[in-house]
Amino acid sequence: MHSVTAEVTQRIVERSRATRADYLARMEAARQAGPGRGKLSCANWAHAFAASPDGDKQRMRDPSAPNVAIVSAYNDMLSAHQPYERFPDLIRQAAHEIGATAQYAGGVPAMCDGVTQGRPGMELSLFSRDVIAMATAVALSHDAFDAALMLGICDKIVPGLFIGAAAFGHLPTIFVPGGPMSSGISNGEKARVRGLYAEGKATRDELLDSEMKSYHGPGTCTFYGTANSNQMMMEMTGLHLPGAAFVSPNTPLRDALTAAAPKRAVEIRDGGNDYTPFSAVVNEKSLVNAIAGLLATGGSTNHTLHILAMARAVGVQITWEDMNDLSHITPLIARVYPNGTEDVNAFHAAGGMSYVTRTLLDHGLVHEDVVTVAGAGLRRYQQEPFLDGGKLVWRDGPEQSLNRDILRPADDPFEAEGGMRLLTGPLGRGVIKTSAVKPGHRVIEAPALVFDDQDELLAAHKRGELERDFIAVVRFQGPRANGMPELHSLTPVLGVLQDKGFKVALVTDGRMSGASGKVPAAIHMTPEAKAGGPLAFVRNGDIIRLDAVAGTLDIQVDPRALMARGPAACPPSGLGYGRELFGWMRHAAGPADTGACALFEAAR
Repeated sequence: MHSVTAEVTQRIVERSRATRADYLARMEAARQAGPGRGKLSCANWAHAFAASPDGDKQRMRDPSAPNVAIVSAYNDMLSAHQPYERFPDLIRQAAHEIGATAQYAGGVPAMCDGVTQGRPGMELSLFSRDVIAMATAVALSHDAFDAALMLGICDKIVPGLFIGAAAFGHLPTIFVPGGPMSSGISNGEKARVRGLYAEGKATRDELLDSEMKSYHGPGTCTFYGTANSNQMMMEMTGLHLPGAAFVSPNTPLRDALTAAAPKRAVEIRDGGNDYTPFSAVVNEKSLVNAIAGLLATGGSTNHTLHILAMARAVGVQITWEDMNDLSHITPLIARVYPNGTEDVNAFHAAGGMSYVTRTLLDHGLVHEDVVTVAGAGLRRYQQEPFLDGGKLVWRDGPEQSLNRDILRPADDPFEAEGGMRLLTGPLGRGVIKTSAVKPGHRVIEAPALVFDDQDELLAAHKRGELERDFIAVVRFQGPRANGMPELHSLTPVLGVLQDKGFKVALVTDGRMSGASGKVPAAIHMTPEAKAGGPLAFVRNGDIIRLDAVAGTLDIQVDPRALMARGPAACPPSGLGYGRELFGWMRHAAGPADTGACALFEAAR
């Protein structure tokens, strides 16, 4: 084990000792109470399966018969989640084959950030994570289950399901992915057309035609954004069946993996020899493994929020400093768009998660001695699933990368350090994703241009006012101001200006998409401007220096003089599109460096 990995893990254990003990005590009490159906009145229990087929009814008369909950984020709006329409029937049939039952316990909302980018709905996005967590708790609140299956893939959905499942951590829980869509046009061609449109050199019809060739079928978007980072993390945490992350939907292998999930969930239920609850799988070591996987593969910056919130749900206290220290010793071993030219299907073909797991284990960068739903340590996840005569089997994955332009061993990486950095300085604390930023753009010093929302910046670009060196300060985008929307719609504009030779960067208390790319962006700045953070005092022309190498964010204004200025006024929160319903969450949200979660702050 690398000494830094061991040291960071140990300090997380020490920091979390009291909160983790409290969580585990609550989960053990829930386990000892047993499934609630054994304590329900006959009328109440009959309600729970009144609509079930007769065969299920006979099984469910026996309160000791295994019953598996299905919690799903199915909807038609998300290409990644549309395949889930078929999954409940596959799961029920598989449960029947082993004498168990499975019930669709509840659905959770699942919004597509790709649809809402730059629109008012994006202001609901981050807090949808908290809503999903609550909806998961509602689904499991009937207390009639021996195990649970979580059907979710994208952005806030997996973290929300995770947080909700953590509240029922005495149950064995398996996350069931759907897999990526087949590859469309090249990512380079997609980026080229987006750049032309940003310059006014391509029509909307041409842009739409390009996007439809990229996003063209069922499955996860194939770039390495938050959705696919989620799937990587569920493997590294041991909550997937091994190798499940990147098998495409509507294929025999995907269906076999889906059917295997309820069977394994029943095997690891309480009362058997392999009881493996969620609370045992997710601990300090498995969360460090998830962070290492994120850093090694150049994953989404959204997880600098989500991992902290997910960890808090199981009583583990993780900080940005922990992630930063791990980044310094975790090599970047993957180049997947937007950090490279190829997509997740090419990554999977090159060795994918089995190879990532193998090389990180071989070099002591992750913990092998963890509990997983597969019933063994993390070495089990260097195996890949196959069909052998129609039967699902696992075999060892490749010992060498099959494409070193996409995936490399930990001792010969693309970069010696991981893809994220903590930034600190007089403007506060934030993070930056460096894996897609070329070394020549990692240090930027330029005058500030200050905007109070992203539309102001886009309008300035249309007026031709941004043809110069500048650092865009886009403030009042934090969780308390407007829900911390992603600002991905700024990427094409800033990218075009960078390509013209201008020195450009972004500093914001908002978020960038998991597809954040080549423009240096200091994001998640905290304290946020709404809470009186330093960004509220920045003015046009102030010289800012963003140094992703040194991990600093400086402003050439004396700190006392900066804070002596009158702060800018935060624009009022937007109304309409449901935003008024989320006012309590904006008010209750914690800072970005604790996960920007409303649930934990409101519960204090």
